[in-house]
Amino acid sequence: MGNDKNPKITVLMPVYNCELYIRESIESILNQTFDDFEFLIIDDASTDKTLDIIKTYDDKRIKVIKKTSNTGLTNSLNYGLSIAKGEYIARMDGDDISLIERFAKQVFFLDRNPDTVLCGSFFKIIGTDEIITVPENHEDIKLAMLKACCIGHPTVMIRKSYLDKFSLMYDVNKEPTEDYDFWTKLLKVGKLYNIQEILLNYRVHDSQVSKKRNLQQINMAIEIKINLLNNLGFVKNDYTQDLLKKVISRTTTISFKELNDFLDLKSELLLSNNEMAFFDKKLFEQYLLTIQNNLFKDYFLKTKIYKPKTFFQYLKIKKKCKFKLALFHEFKLAVKSIIFYKK
Repeated sequence: MGNDKNPKITVLMPVYNCELYIRESIESILNQTFDDFEFLIIDDASTDKTLDIIKTYDDKRIKVIKKTSNTGLTNSLNYGLSIAKGEYIARMDGDDISLIERFAKQVFFLDRNPDTVLCGSFFKIIGTDEIITVPENHEDIKLAMLKACCIGHPTVMIRKSYLDKFSLMYDVNKEPTEDYDFWTKLLKVGKLYNIQEILLNYRVHDSQVSKKRNLQQINMAIEIKINLLNNLGFVKNDYTQDLLKKVISRTTTISFKELNDFLDLKSELLLSNNEMAFFDKKLFEQYLLTIQNNLFKDYFLKTKIYKPKTFFQYLKIKKKCKFKLALFHEFKLAVKSIIFYKK
């Protein structure tokens, strides 16, 4: 056991109305094979028996903080970061279960890789056979972040010295994607890593914030992806930012002009990345190529009004970018364009 002043780990667990699951979550932490930690449990003004259950535990490592009003998860997280004494901060939620050797394995890795700022892992969905796998190494994680959040929030262990050095914390304006946003900040100051084994069992249920605020989460995620691309230092303005939003979300029909503008923007992004080496060059090129091909397919196969010029636009793109539809789709496009097909 370490002493109270300098524990190796601060376990940061914000909770709110977790009476059904909190006992199992707490015990999964107290039973860790690595036991040098302080256990901060921040109760966000629960209205059920969550706090009563927490108080049944008599363990000096547990430090309970009861908020007088419900101010949200991100507020609790940032307060926990501000008072944490550990060298590492292990995130935990009040409805998940950490496997018994989770801390031991994450500490082992972080101790031997001082340039790594965050260590996550695979996790399993409770009550199912579903295992969420995530990319292992920094470059793969960084590129994957352009597509989706690829780090399980309650699986992470973070090196606190990096947070202090760069004054990093969660952005309250990014909730409920505060974790996704936080990872994109961390990847600029240190390496991210995911242990390729299950270290946590993750609970999915209808009362979770992510389920309640799904649309908001989707929109925030798009902003985060654009912000990640903005690290490349290319020429930005309202038009390019709006264009990126359209092509990344694939929810808005774009014009042929916008399609061509994206091709120019793609070249600029590739050039900027080659100069900065922010993303792996080959992986980033493939990422942009996938976006480009999806745009072409959306434009030529999903448009609502077809005209002869639509097919000529396709021929122009086909020559310019060496993009080719499957023969069947190319034939359908030609026919629809000739007959002025409308959906």
